[in-house]
Amino acid sequence: MDLRKRIEEKSQDFTANERKLAAALLADYPFAGLESIQSFAEKTYTSAPTITRFVQKLGYGGYQEFQRLLIGELKEGQQSPIELRRRTEPIKTGFLNSFLGRTADIIQQVTEVVTEEQFNRICALLADNKRSVYLVGGRISDPIAQLLARHLRQIRRDVYHVPPDPEVWPEYLLRMRAQDVLFMVDFRRYEQRLARLAKMAARKRGSQIVLVTDKWLSPISQHAAEVLPMPIESGTAWDSYCGAIALIEAMISHVAEQDWDATKKRIGDWDGFRSASVKDDQGS
Repeated sequence: MDLRKRIEEKSQDFTANERKLAAALLADYPFAGLESIQSFAEKTYTSAPTITRFVQKLGYGGYQEFQRLLIGELKEGQQSPIELRRRTEPIKTGFLNSFLGRTADIIQQVTEVVTEEQFNRICALLADNKRSVYLVGGRISDPIAQLLARHLRQIRRDVYHVPPDPEVWPEYLLRMRAQDVLFMVDFRRYEQRLARLAKMAARKRGSQIVLVTDKWLSPISQHAAEVLPMPIESGTAWDSYCGAIALIEAMISHVAEQDWDATKKRIGDWDGFRSASVKDDQGS
C-alpha cells in the first residue's frame, strides 16, 4: 500500500500534530519526507518523537524505513522501458489475448482510484462555460490531452491546446483568468517544464489544475486542485495509458450530456462549417 493510501486510512486516528504532519507531507510529496527528521520537525512546529510516532502509526519501523520507501517511489517514477523490462517476464504465448487481459485489468482499476464524486466534480469544471479550458501533456502523453481538447472544442467554446514549445507559453499564461482550468497529463519520467508551467498557472494566474498522472505522482501534483493517479503498469517494458484514455472518453461523453441541446447545436454548426470547407476545397 502506498503512503497516500496509508495516510487516508489512518487519518481518523491522527492527533492534531499528526494531521499537521500529514498535511505537510501531502503538500510537498514526497520531498517533505526526505528532509532530516530535525528539519521536518522545525518546519511543521512538531518534534522528532512526534514524527517517529506518526510514521510508526503508518506502519513503518522508523523514520529511516519511511524515507527508504519515499526514495523507492521516486526511483519508480523515473524508470525507463529498459529498466521496466529487467523486472518483467516476456509474454511467450498468446501475446494478444494476454496483453488485452492486462489492459482490461488496468481499466477496471481506474474505478479504484477515481471516485464518482471526483469524476463528476472534474466534468463539471470542464463543462462550465464561464471557465476557459487549457490542455497540455508531456512528450508521450500530450496526444491524450489533444484527444480531450479536440472533442471538447466540438462541445463548448474557449478550449485551447497549449503547444509543446515553452517559448509560446507566456501567451497562454497571459490569457488565463482566475478559476480557468489547466488540464495536464504527465506520466513517469516526468517533465519538469510542465511542473514549472503548472506552478506559474496556479500561483500567478489562479488557474484550477487538473492532473492525470500515475501513482508515483508527477511534481505537478503539488500545484493541482484535482489529481487522478492512473494505473499504468502492464507487466511489459511499456507502461499502458489505456486507463487514462478510457477515463478521458468517459469525461467527453459525460461533459457532452451536461447540456445536450447546446452540444447538439454546436456539433451541428461545427459540421456545417466543416462540410462547407470541404466543398470549397473540392471546388478549387
